[in-house]
Amino acid sequence: MSHESARPPESVGGPDGIPFLGSFLDLRRDSFGFRERVADEYGGLARYTVLGTDVFLVTDPALVEQVLVHDNQRYVKGDLFQQSLGPVLGNGLLNSEGEFWRRQRHLIQPAFTPDRIAEYAGMMTESTADATAGWRDGEVRDVHGEMMALTLDIVATALMGVDIRDRTPAVGAVLDTVMEASVGSLVDLLPAWVPTPERQAVDEAVATLDRIVDEIIAEKRADPGEDVVSALLRAEDESGEGMSDEQIRDEVKTLLLAGHETTALALTFTLHLLARHPEVERELLGELDDVLGGDRPTLADVGELSYLEKVVTESMRVLPPVHGILREPTEDVTLGGVRIPAGSTLSISQWVVHRDGDIYDDPESFRPERWTDEMEADLPRLGYFPFSAGPRRCIGDRFAMLEAKLVLATMLQEYRLELVEPADLDLLASITSRPKNPVRMRIHERADGEAATHGDRADGNVPAEE
Repeated sequence: MSHESARPPESVGGPDGIPFLGSFLDLRRDSFGFRERVADEYGGLARYTVLGTDVFLVTDPALVEQVLVHDNQRYVKGDLFQQSLGPVLGNGLLNSEGEFWRRQRHLIQPAFTPDRIAEYAGMMTESTADATAGWRDGEVRDVHGEMMALTLDIVATALMGVDIRDRTPAVGAVLDTVMEASVGSLVDLLPAWVPTPERQAVDEAVATLDRIVDEIIAEKRADPGEDVVSALLRAEDESGEGMSDEQIRDEVKTLLLAGHETTALALTFTLHLLARHPEVERELLGELDDVLGGDRPTLADVGELSYLEKVVTESMRVLPPVHGILREPTEDVTLGGVRIPAGSTLSISQWVVHRDGDIYDDPESFRPERWTDEMEADLPRLGYFPFSAGPRRCIGDRFAMLEAKLVLATMLQEYRLELVEPADLDLLASITSRPKNPVRMRIHERADGEAATHGDRADGNVPAEE
């Protein structure tokens, strides 16, 4: 369909909002629920405004596939994305575009080949065992904080060959500041040069992160190895010119933050869902006991843990760590029979697609057993995309899946976790789906051969909204 025969963008349905603010307040109050309601009422291509800017919500899997896969060369991540992460990650792999992005991905890709990922397996289980060695029966811990520290340790050790545990609290504080700022507020309307408290906090957080990353780079300059940072330091372009110090810093920051945040969320959400669904936990613990027999899991064991695979897959469906993706067309495009002007903001929502009742039966229920070969064969190609899709699909997807499975298999052989707080997770729609509060759970040591029997706990469906 030519642009001339396409319907105008104004023909796309959506909520009216209020003058100038549009749907800004609705998004601030309940971003997850708002997008679900808009898609339910107006369909797989809807339109709303935020502070005078049109946003097209894309939740039809066929249209998602068109944007991310078939016509990906016509889109960039866009201004809104760059405003959120550009000041923090600079021109790293997550933010860069075009030929420069392709060159950087080519340089970093060797760290994520199947052979290299296989080498990380033992380190992942060892880090998990070390992290949980201090856990005591009956104590209450913030599981999200624990998973953030663990996954940061794993990414620093595996990809960078450094011990970062003494700097974990500082990196965690940086990430908290950046993610909270990414939600957006009316302060964002002020000119960039106005020094608001929020902007000053982000500037200070970025300065802290830069200092930590500079320390890591200095360590690798002095003692290079077979890790990503050393590879970046050695990299040269066709003219024999190496990467600038600033670019190396941007890439290391990207790997450090993006490489652990989403996996930590997937682990937190999975542990929380297991605690709410004792029948699923019982099935999983039985598989771990049968396959592993109390031994620490290895790479070879992972292929035998089919129910664990389903548990992690279903967890990332019900509670996707990345709830949405932004794209901006570089030219006028036709999407769903509608002309979308160049520079428009497209919001592609995993959260909505993964909970679509036309795609999934009883979509708000946590049911790992739904993932059969037949079910997956009937699934639209982009009916499930926790790691995005197309050329910009997450470079570390296999690393993250292996890490999630090995961490859970190692941890759950020794411990089961019980909910302490109310069953609902209160989530913040920042760049990721982050818990607003600590996720406190009680630790129970598993006795040898112990069945997964538990006291009264909340069971049932996972809430669809924030």
